[in-house]
Amino acid sequence: MAQRYGGKFSPDGSPNNAPDAPKMPSPQTYAGARPQSAGARTNILFVAPLVLVFSLFGSGAVALAMNLCAMALMLLSAWMTREGLKAEEAYNARTIAKPPALPRKMIASVLMGLGLALASYAASGIVSAVLIGVIGAGLHGFAFGLDPMKSKGAEGIDQFQQDRVARVVDEAEKHLTAMSSAVARVGDRQLEGRVERFQATARQMFRTVEEDPRDLAGARKFLGVYLMGAKDAAIKFADLYSKTRDQEAKAKFVALLDDLDANFAAKTEKLLTDNHSDMDVEIKVLRDRLKREGVRTE
Repeated sequence: MAQRYGGKFSPDGSPNNAPDAPKMPSPQTYAGARPQSAGARTNILFVAPLVLVFSLFGSGAVALAMNLCAMALMLLSAWMTREGLKAEEAYNARTIAKPPALPRKMIASVLMGLGLALASYAASGIVSAVLIGVIGAGLHGFAFGLDPMKSKGAEGIDQFQQDRVARVVDEAEKHLTAMSSAVARVGDRQLEGRVERFQATARQMFRTVEEDPRDLAGARKFLGVYLMGAKDAAIKFADLYSKTRDQEAKAKFVALLDDLDANFAAKTEKLLTDNHSDMDVEIKVLRDRLKREGVRTE
């Protein structure tokens, strides 16, 4: 869907971009962002099966059916590969995470091997089909790797706490995804950017809680009730604004995002400060013990 470009000299440009407007510091929307690995490589996988189009006709009905099935298997493999890479990125971004429930990249390797084998069998014999299928599956696995196979978590934290944090963060991520989907229906690029900035602030809290699950009790209301309310507000705003283009509703929604952003940032800072205080206490206790043992510390 086409979107209007908004910049310094656009009719609906941001007031901060006006020549006489005071320069306001802009939040770092893409701080810590990494390029997605599910990019050009997976796009090539979607294009490669189209070569079989030239083999669809002129070889009989059986060969036609085989080549169509081979194309379907290879396209499904490309889609599974892309989804597997996305799941792996989400897994790597988390401090505490469970492996994906479905090993998408491994399934994609098998599908690619089956698709290549079927296409080869339609053109030659069974031996060639088996060899090409095995080689194709192996090369796919070598190129994209295996799916994450084990849970990861912070050391010294029991599994129950890790699972509890993972469930809460998973639910919070669903709320953020629903917010993005709702605002995307509006077609306002500035609003989408504002939601992304709030999401970046919220994910800072996610990472803080994952690193120290003891913070979950203090942050549970933010990760649950507040994010659910933000999601519901985004959906209702998108429904209203898509029909009426009510600028007052837009201003209220932006003000809500500003309040949420400020409160999430303040709470995250408080959690980090509390963790720092806990560390200071541990250091003091350790120094007192060393002093009683007759060990001098500088």
